[in-house]
Amino acid sequence: MSSFDATETRIDATCARWPGFPREPAVLVRLVKGIYKTVHDRANAVLRDFDLSHAEYNILMMLYGTPDHPLTPSELAEAATEKSANITRLTDQLCNKGLLERIPDTNDRRKLGLHLTDKGLACIQSLLPKMAELLVLQVQGLDESEQHQLERLLKKMLDGIEAI
Repeated sequence: MSSFDATETRIDATCARWPGFPREPAVLVRLVKGIYKTVHDRANAVLRDFDLSHAEYNILMMLYGTPDHPLTPSELAEAATEKSANITRLTDQLCNKGLLERIPDTNDRRKLGLHLTDKGLACIQSLLPKMAELLVLQVQGLDESEQHQLERLLKKMLDGIEAI
């Protein structure tokens, strides 16, 4: 029995009550949402030991993945798929923890760049082994070719959603 069975039963009941309801798109979208929630919850459980939330981790990882220059808050929001208001709150929290800092742009005082502090870099390096282990566990039901196929299909789905 899957944790998704009850949701699927409800989608099937909706289809029976309203025959034009698109079952497959509904199942896929609900699966994506369910996967997101489970991934988010499990990551938060691991990151609790590092006094971080999954959203904070994503911010740190986007900065870690851009080592050559600071990111503006809007670049960071796009990279981390967070809303601007959340970026402000999250970066405030991470600055207060000493994990990142804001640097004024030398050409435009109105702009700020965000980058990891040494403490932030050390934090990432200490949590990467546990997060890497979690990531591998989360896809253990898929072999390597299935992982590539799913990546391709999810990117295709995202492209379709973004084209709306």
